[in-house]
Amino acid sequence: FGGGLMADIRRRAAVYRSDFTDGLHQKSVSSSLFLFFACFTPAVTFGGVMAVQTGNNIGVVEMIVATVFCGVVYALFSGQPLIFLGGTGPLLVMTAILYDLCTDLDIPFLPTYAWVGLWTAGMLIILAFTDASCLMRYFTRFTDEIFVVLISFIFIYEALKWLFFEFQEAHVGPYDTALFSLVLTLGTFFIASGLSRMRRSRLLRSRFREFLSDFGPTIAVLLMTLVAIWFRGIELEKLDIPDVFATTRERTWLISFWSVPLWIPFAALGPAILVTVLVYLDQNITARLVNSPDHKLKKGVAYHLDLAVVGVLTGICSIFGLPWLVAATVRSLNHVRSLATMEEVVKPDGYKHERVLQVRENRITGLVTALLIGGTLFFLPWMKVIPLAILYGLFLFMGIVSLVSSQFFERLSLWLIDPALYPSTHYLRRVPIATVHKFTLLQLICFAVLWLVKVSVLGLLFPLFIAGLIPVRLLAGRYFSANDLAALDAEEEPEEEETHWAA
Repeated sequence: FGGGLMADIRRRAAVYRSDFTDGLHQKSVSSSLFLFFACFTPAVTFGGVMAVQTGNNIGVVEMIVATVFCGVVYALFSGQPLIFLGGTGPLLVMTAILYDLCTDLDIPFLPTYAWVGLWTAGMLIILAFTDASCLMRYFTRFTDEIFVVLISFIFIYEALKWLFFEFQEAHVGPYDTALFSLVLTLGTFFIASGLSRMRRSRLLRSRFREFLSDFGPTIAVLLMTLVAIWFRGIELEKLDIPDVFATTRERTWLISFWSVPLWIPFAALGPAILVTVLVYLDQNITARLVNSPDHKLKKGVAYHLDLAVVGVLTGICSIFGLPWLVAATVRSLNHVRSLATMEEVVKPDGYKHERVLQVRENRITGLVTALLIGGTLFFLPWMKVIPLAILYGLFLFMGIVSLVSSQFFERLSLWLIDPALYPSTHYLRRVPIATVHKFTLLQLICFAVLWLVKVSVLGLLFPLFIAGLIPVRLLAGRYFSANDLAALDAEEEPEEEETHWAA
């Protein structure tokens, strides 16, 4: 009991001091600035959407406060500080469904929300003490890739949906607002993508290339903001942020969770079990992706400790009516990528890809990012200068970078490539191409099912469908040989034959 948790604490305590000293580097500065925009954007976006779907009980300010508080605590006390906590689509769906349920039953939402959160916090802490994260051994690359593609697709989908809505609502005047929004979104995406690849360019000196590559997303946001300010005649949709620091409905911060009928604390256990499953899976799958052997991290894992910290934070957020936060997959992977030193590898057949040489593991970037986001609370009116189009361009950049770096996407793209021009990857040399396509099709079907469940009335059962990936993967062993699965579902790709194409 608690053995795994104590082992995590001892493992990470041994490198705790170096987690700060290793953060004193230029990469930490560029990573923190990039993460500020990359994490502030979804915080505001998810906060705005949550305000709409919860009757303004939880909104932008609450989301920013939760991001700051949880970010600081997690950076200081977690076992894997490269993980970044944030609002996620699945948790947003669960919160919205809970609000609709409370509305239908005519019971107060925030006290009920608090009880569900407290039950969830207790169960998460129990799972941490009973080493339940060990069950993640049954998750493999098969499930990880489906999950990361799902989350990446959510980012891309939200950006494109917003652009589509802008064109639907376009008002033709001296300038076309929708067209200018498209220019800002794509401009942010292409500048961030282009500068991020400057490290491999032959132009300029190496230090300057490194600087442009590290600060690419930040430079993109600043440049596009200046462009938006320059064209004063175009009215663009800006960040919807209040001018003063207060809760969305001007309620008290502390929730009166005892002001409900006696049956509600007990009835809240049902939804809490589903929320617990979702948080457990979301947290641990993201941790698996961050701790992937491909990232060559050196300081060790801490699944149980991280889950315990998230459990405590969930309880605190519930009491104050703040949104539940969990490991954010895309933001965490971009955190790792921003701290990584990469090298370009050219294969004999001419294909190029990037390989991680090392990652500067530290706690400073997560801590500074949370504090920078907290600083926006003192300059809320100033943040309204940034058009939403630019922030959705950053959404698009983060989603696509994470999407194309997965082997699932690479195998999916083989469907459109001339078989004579397939890359020389380890799995294509070991596995018949028909088997590769069949394995990819199985993943695609699982992804489609998850997406349909997410957007349907079955959204409350979304966590159970994610957990259902485990038996699907186990059943796959009946239809694929052990050797084929070893190549397609390997924990780590052969170092000399990694398959990630250049993003």
